[in-house]
Amino acid sequence: MQIREAAHPDIARIQIIRNSVAENTLSDPALVPDKDVETYITQRGKGWVCEADDQIVGFAIADLQDNNIWALFLLPGYECQGIGRALHDTMVDWYFAQTKHKVWLSTSPGTRAEGFYRKAGWNEAGTYGKGEIKFEMSYEDWCTCNAVSLRTSGDND
Repeated sequence: MQIREAAHPDIARIQIIRNSVAENTLSDPALVPDKDVETYITQRGKGWVCEADDQIVGFAIADLQDNNIWALFLLPGYECQGIGRALHDTMVDWYFAQTKHKVWLSTSPGTRAEGFYRKAGWNEAGTYGKGEIKFEMSYEDWCTCNAVSLRTSGDND
């Protein structure tokens, strides 16, 4: 498994992964065109991809402009191997190295993603959009969460 910064040639694979998930699906894949992905990984923030088995199997994108996590998705079959957590931690570490502003994200209730973010230390902060759960993470919470995770081992989300 290797995590690296996302680049323009990765966009096609990012779109395949985004549109292959079983939870938090897009009602219309055209809602997130390639140009939007490019803007988020080159202008608004940064993205990362994870390569395993000679292919990109996951990606994460942080948005500095709106202080949010824009995306974190894995190819089905690559869950529960530590890939999501590695992408998450890389992205959040980078985010808080750029700014100390609180970061937020949203996800559908009752999904594995909801449990993942709760376990990663995110705090529920209400609802967003069409009934999604809004989560927030402060710099201080992230520092505390990282200090705890450094003391524990064997956590492979």
